[in-house]
Amino acid sequence: MKALGKSLLIEFFNCDSKILDDLKGLEKILLESARISGATIIKTVFHQFSPHGVSGVVVIAESHFSIHTWPEYDYCAIDIFTCGESIDSDKAAQFLKQALGAQSLSVVDIKRGVLDLPGETLKHKHEVCVDE
Repeated sequence: MKALGKSLLIEFFNCDSKILDDLKGLEKILLESARISGATIIKTVFHQFSPHGVSGVVVIAESHFSIHTWPEYDYCAIDIFTCGESIDSDKAAQFLKQALGAQSLSVVDIKRGVLDLPGETLKHKHEVCVDE
């Protein structure tokens, strides 16, 4: 059986609450984690909630990185969903732990699109058109 992609579902605990409520800072952190992983960045969308919290997505050619924060609990959840074998999502997770000031993390690794395709090579990469 072959998988089209994988998702890392990461929970970060006891983070720096100021970082978790800083939209621009979180956007920079998530972009850097995508770069570190080797992903091809397409665009970002981030939103600041009131009274606190941020949600954001970095769309990559290989899928996406997303974040949802709860600064009032020093907690955030990040999903790294990637297709293919070229992305180092574990390296991104370690960078994120340090950048968020997290004391601990929990990771669930899930294979996505598990298909029974005997002997076929999976086709992952779409042609990328990045807006400059």
